[in-house]
Amino acid sequence: MKAVRIEGLTKRFGDLVALDNINLEIEEGEIYGFLGPNGAGKSTAINIICGLLKIDKGNVYVLEKEIRKDPDFTKRNIGIVPQDIAIYGDLSAYENVSFFASLYGLKGRELRENVEMALKFVGLDDKAKWIANKFSGGMKRRLNIACAIAHRPKIIIMDEPTVGIDPQSRNHILESVRRLNEMGSTIIYTSHYMEEVEAICTKISIIDHGKIIAEGTKEELKSIITDTNTTMITVGSVTNIDENKLKNISGVRSIDIDENVVKIISSRDVNNLDKMILYFTSNHIPIKNVETQTPDLETVFLTLTGRKLRD
Repeated sequence: MKAVRIEGLTKRFGDLVALDNINLEIEEGEIYGFLGPNGAGKSTAINIICGLLKIDKGNVYVLEKEIRKDPDFTKRNIGIVPQDIAIYGDLSAYENVSFFASLYGLKGRELRENVEMALKFVGLDDKAKWIANKFSGGMKRRLNIACAIAHRPKIIIMDEPTVGIDPQSRNHILESVRRLNEMGSTIIYTSHYMEEVEAICTKISIIDHGKIIAEGTKEELKSIITDTNTTMITVGSVTNIDENKLKNISGVRSIDIDENVVKIISSRDVNNLDKMILYFTSNHIPIKNVETQTPDLETVFLTLTGRKLRD
């Protein structure tokens, strides 16, 4: 079953086309990265999925139900962790989670158990009575997550959940994302931190100027901009190197030698590093350093959009 299915979605704000006939499918059980520069259209898409904005053209389905025909079903099955912290500072952690969970119809024993579960999940169960204003930025972010998951939604949208927090809190949140996914939730994740998306997302789409311009696993996205790997091997001496023999190694496309650094460009789909190392060692050429260079997600994003994520 598709967790989210978008067909021909278009949204305008006056003369501005925020979403331009986009199509998207998110499978149940995925951690789906949704990337785009500011103003690219991802927030508009998220707000439509959540039922906060009306559709101009096209259809959106959540768990195979059209959101316009059954908006209550959508709201019951989606939890949203907004970029801006949405908690009440003068309420305790427990009161915050209880309030938001009650909006989904939870009450009595079920409400209490779910609130306790959510607070324990984010590591705030021992601070349930603390007033939220006393929390650090990272703790407020974790409380935000507790408020979003207390009704046990099948789909959780996390919009920049680690902005402006310390590394320890960031690691705690990323681990929470993985655990929620292991427990059966589909995660839609947006972030300005490419290393987060690369580390946790099973599939990624890049949106720019209201259009989906690329989609796939991180390896598939990298293959869009290059089909090669570059290996830099620093050696003690290049005197005994036979370039022709190096070029005969499977997958090697070119060799370039600059002082004591041998630059070898190979096809990405051929794993030949062991053969390169064997060549140098068997010819008694001492290796001082080996560095393999492959494009990261940041490089892919800049290449495809021409813009930094925060532009």
